[in-house]
Amino acid sequence: MLEIQLLPVRSDNYIFLGRDTATGFRFVVDPADAEPVLDALAGGTLDAILNTHHHGDHVGGNLALKAATGCTIIGPAADRDRIPGIDRAVADGETVALGASEALVMDVPGHTRGHIAYYCAGSAALFCGDTMFALGCGRLFEGTPAQMWEALKRFRALPADTRVYCAHEYTESNLRFAEHLLPDDPALNAYGAEIRAKRAQGLPTVPALIGQETAVSPFLRADEVGMAAKLGLAANAEPVAVFAEIRGRKDRF
Repeated sequence: MLEIQLLPVRSDNYIFLGRDTATGFRFVVDPADAEPVLDALAGGTLDAILNTHHHGDHVGGNLALKAATGCTIIGPAADRDRIPGIDRAVADGETVALGASEALVMDVPGHTRGHIAYYCAGSAALFCGDTMFALGCGRLFEGTPAQMWEALKRFRALPADTRVYCAHEYTESNLRFAEHLLPDDPALNAYGAEIRAKRAQGLPTVPALIGQETAVSPFLRADEVGMAAKLGLAANAEPVAVFAEIRGRKDRF
C-alpha cells in the first residue's frame, strides 16, 4: 500500500509525495519545485520521480531533486526529449515498481502529445497529471478532442473507488462552469455543496473519486443520453463532438 502526501505549491499545484509502506520506497509525482519536497523528506531518501508530462510546473524540480538525492527520473517515452534528467522512458502498458507496489503506465495524450498517467491498482490511486481534474479536464494544447475523450473513458472505466490525484486545485472554478452548463443537476448541486464547504475551510478537494466524477462531471458524461440535447446539439451527435463542445465552452467560460 502507498501513503500519499499532498504538497501544495505555487498558486494551485499539488506535488504528491508517496511512500510504499512495505519497503519505505519514496517517490514524488510531478515536482514543480524541489524545495517543498526536500523539506517534506527532512533528510530522508527519495528513490524516484514520476513525471506525467513536460510542462514546467510538473518538472521544474527534477534536476535539483536528482542532484540532491540521486533519484531516478521516470517519464513519458513520447516526450523523453522534454523531460529534464529523464533516466527511464515508459509507455502504455509498462509497469513501474514502487517498492512492493506497482504503477501501470497509461498513455493519455490530449493535454500534451506525450502525456501519461500512473495507475496503482493496489492502492486505488491514479496520478493523472493534467489530463483529468475534479469536475474538469486539461486544455487541449497539443492533442485532439478524440484523444482526450478516449483518455477520459479509460479513467472512467477504473474502479469507482479509485482516488484521482490530479495536479491542480481547479475544482471550484470547474464547479462554476459545470453548474452553468447543467444548472438543474441534483447530484452536481450536492457535490458542489461539499466542494464549497471544503474550500471554505481551506481543505483540498483532491483526491477525487472516479465513481463520483463519473456521475457528475460533464466532461465524463459526453455520451450520456440527453447530454447532446442539453447543449443544443443534434440528439444523435457523436460523443466526441459533444465532448468537444463542452471543452470549447469551458475554454470560453
